[in-house]
Amino acid sequence: MAARSPSSPRSVVAEVKRFHLSETPFDTATLRAQLLDARVGAYASFEGWVREENDGRQVHGLRYEAYAALARTEGERILAQALEQFDILDAHCVHRTGDLAIGELAVWVGVTAGHRDAAFAACRFIIDAIKADMPIWKHERYADGDSTWLHPPQ
Repeated sequence: MAARSPSSPRSVVAEVKRFHLSETPFDTATLRAQLLDARVGAYASFEGWVREENDGRQVHGLRYEAYAALARTEGERILAQALEQFDILDAHCVHRTGDLAIGELAVWVGVTAGHRDAAFAACRFIIDAIKADMPIWKHERYADGDSTWLHPPQ
């Protein structure tokens, strides 16, 4: 699906990629700015951070691994579904891969809409679908030296 330039409804620009994997930290202010335009009346976002405890265990850090090609395809599908299902203007998501320390940003979702209800609902839909459906696996390392792979149950 190609996007049309806002200045010229007939010109077609490169296909917009809304889902990205990142091996390095990223700036959410820049991502947010890319979503804003004069039609936007609401912006909702979700940021998932690496926390120091999970299920009563002290977490030392984690690693995200992804089947990258499939993750990108599935991420684009989820975002396209949100654009169809909710009255929103745009939606983007970035998910980290690689080693992350406590306090690092792991996933960001940003949604713009004319009104807040649609932005909030779409943002929740996107992060829930990302967590449930993406071929991204989390390897948690614990303070006691143990580690385990986590992914939501099917």
